[in-house]
Amino acid sequence: MHLSHDEEDYNLSLSKFESMLKTNKVLFFDSEEFEDIILHYMDIGKPSLAKKALKLALEQHPKSTGLRLVQVEMLIFEDKLEQAEKMLNDLYAIEPTNEEIFIQKANISSKRDDHKQAVEYLKTALKYTEDYADVHNLLGMEYLFMDDLEMAKSHFIKCLKEDPEEQSGLYNVIYCFEFLEQYEEAIEFLNQYIDVNPYSEIGWHQLGRLNFTIKHYEEAYRAFDYATVIDDQFMGAFMEKAKSLEHLGRYEEAIWNYEETIRLEDPTSYALLRIGKCYEKLGNEVEALKYFNKTVHEDPLLDKGWVAITDYYVRQKNYQKALYFINKAIAIDGENIQYWKRYATINKELEQFEEAEYGYRKAVELGDAELDTILFWADTQLFIGEYEASIETLVHAIVTYADNYEIEYRLAGLYFTLNNIKKGAYHLSQALKHNFENRSILEELFPEVWEMQEVKNCIEKQGK
Repeated sequence: MHLSHDEEDYNLSLSKFESMLKTNKVLFFDSEEFEDIILHYMDIGKPSLAKKALKLALEQHPKSTGLRLVQVEMLIFEDKLEQAEKMLNDLYAIEPTNEEIFIQKANISSKRDDHKQAVEYLKTALKYTEDYADVHNLLGMEYLFMDDLEMAKSHFIKCLKEDPEEQSGLYNVIYCFEFLEQYEEAIEFLNQYIDVNPYSEIGWHQLGRLNFTIKHYEEAYRAFDYATVIDDQFMGAFMEKAKSLEHLGRYEEAIWNYEETIRLEDPTSYALLRIGKCYEKLGNEVEALKYFNKTVHEDPLLDKGWVAITDYYVRQKNYQKALYFINKAIAIDGENIQYWKRYATINKELEQFEEAEYGYRKAVELGDAELDTILFWADTQLFIGEYEASIETLVHAIVTYADNYEIEYRLAGLYFTLNNIKKGAYHLSQALKHNFENRSILEELFPEVWEMQEVKNCIEKQGK
């Protein structure tokens, strides 16, 4: 790879410094070289080396304002704010128009959660700086801390006008648009940005994301496609392009793009799962199953992989195979609601009602509050003759689903079955009042109750 002259000088300075540390020979560096070396070690998380470099730097350049400011930055990083503040005040007395002094004062204020004061310092820095993009970006971040998204957005836009290649500014401005749910405005902004910066793969990628969010899948696909043309190693853009193609029903093209992500990086369970889903949509069950198996092999903790395999065998009505795989899934994660619901449903199909009841119970205990799950559980309890347990399940449910006719018909049938005529009549009356047309629920679940004279009288009375 060809390095620029600045990069070569930078690497040479680092090599020279590290060689000096090994040999204990004291070599001379200019102050800017030292600044780069210190900041490099701070950026890569080696503070001890940064401190060594700073100590040597100040010995060689004791009056360098730039090195003193780097020292301030290190003190702020270590939360030695009062010491940093004192140094900044001393430096201000010497160089009152140095924008970096105000930037570091803003940094201290921000650390103290005084974001309004930080903004004031940064506005002063704007008067003296030549790097407007950086200061606008910092102002945007302070407004984000204050939850003023409109002002934050305004400064991030100004940052991009000064430096269109400032990627963090681009991501931040789109974040503001999205947080404010200004999707159309964000798309308009990105179109204008791309007109000026047509080779910005990040711009095209963000345009694709926004169009995908508002379900404009054709526009999303085109934007992601441009991103991959500009950068043919852009794995994220290939992934998003595949998702867009899937939504457009172009499954073979989607498969190719998902496979491209695998060629670029190691296989991901998500890509393998989506390839399986695409083959499923194409009616190629053999390839679909192959990729579902690859998914759970790649990531045994991905519940969607186990669900896909289980559902595949359920559709084939191969319930024994489906049970085998859902049991494997439960052995890996016994706290997954989706697994227990499928375990219950499969066992019900196999007429293993005790196991089905246990599955529904586990799903509810783990937090499943969906009405269908509760009704299936109550019906299974009814089927195995646990009438009191079924009543308890339904009584708990009616607190959440008040006046629900499906619950009321079941409670009516259960109470009549247990010869509690008064409660049975009350719940039947409630059920009929809320949904007279669906009274067949009672006939299907409780045929003997349906024939009772008290029940016929109640229905006849309600129907008038």
